[in-house]
Amino acid sequence: MAKQTPLSEIALLIRRDIIKMLGIARSGHPGGSLSATDILTALYFEAMRHDPGNPLWPDRDRLIFSKGHGCPALYAALARAGYFDPKLLLTLRKLGSPLQGHPDRRRLPGIEASTGSLGQGLSIAIGCALAARLDKKNYTTYAVISDGELNEGQIWEAAAFASFRKLDNLVAILDYNKFQLSGATKDILNMEPVADKWKAFGWRTREIDGHSLAEIREAIAWAKPAKGSPAMIIAHTVKGKGVSFMEGDNHFHGVANTREETARALKELGEDEAEIRRITGMIR
Repeated sequence: MAKQTPLSEIALLIRRDIIKMLGIARSGHPGGSLSATDILTALYFEAMRHDPGNPLWPDRDRLIFSKGHGCPALYAALARAGYFDPKLLLTLRKLGSPLQGHPDRRRLPGIEASTGSLGQGLSIAIGCALAARLDKKNYTTYAVISDGELNEGQIWEAAAFASFRKLDNLVAILDYNKFQLSGATKDILNMEPVADKWKAFGWRTREIDGHSLAEIREAIAWAKPAKGSPAMIIAHTVKGKGVSFMEGDNHFHGVANTREETARALKELGEDEAEIRRITGMIR
C-alpha cells in the first residue's frame, strides 16, 4: 500500500499552486484562496466521500464552495485529488480555459455549483441536503462560506430554513478571515457575536482554528453524526495564510502577486529554485 501523503504536505502543495496560478494569470484573489486552503485539504483528502474517477457518483459527498472568488484553492485541491491534470492549473483565467475566475460546473469535473454571487451557496447546499433526504441517500453536503457573505440576507433565510427542516446532513464551514473586498468585516457590517447568531438560528455551532488540520478534522467528525440540526463550523483563519507579506493584508483580497512577489512567496513556501525560475519566467 502506498504511503499516504500527510495533509500538511498537501496543503503546502496547494498554496504553491495558488501562488503560481495567480502570478501567471496576473489576476485573481490570493488572500481568500490561501485562507481556505487547510479547510479544503481536510475535506478533499480525508473527510469527504468522493471519487475523482467518477465525479457524478450519486452517493458522493457534495461540496458547495460559496466563496467562488477563492476558486484557485478549490481548483488546486481538485487537481491534486485527481480530478484533472495539475498542469491545467497554469491556464487559470486564460481565454478558453475551464478554470475561470469563478467556478463553472459545466466546464470542470468536481465542481458541484457555479458560484460567486455571494450569499447563494448555502441555499444551494440546502437543496443538495434536501435531495439526499428525498432520495434516501446518506451523503453529506458541505458548504464553505465567507464572512463577507454573512452580510447577505439570503444567508440568514437559508440558516432559518435549514434548522426548521432539521437538515442534519448539512455542514457549513465559515472561512472567518475577518476581511472582505472593501475592508475589515467589523468595519463594513460587524456580525459579532457570530457564534451566538448561528446558535440562535438553531445550528449546532463550534469555533476552531481554521489552520489547524487537527482541529478541522475533529470539528468535521463532531459535525457529521445526525443530531436533528445542521452544523456550523466557525473556522478562524488568516487572509493570505502561509505567505508572510500577504497575511492579514487586505490589499491581496483581489490583487494578484507580481513576478517579484511570486518568487518571494514560493521561496517562503519551500519551492525548488529551478521551479521558481520557471514560473517567474512565465510571468510577463
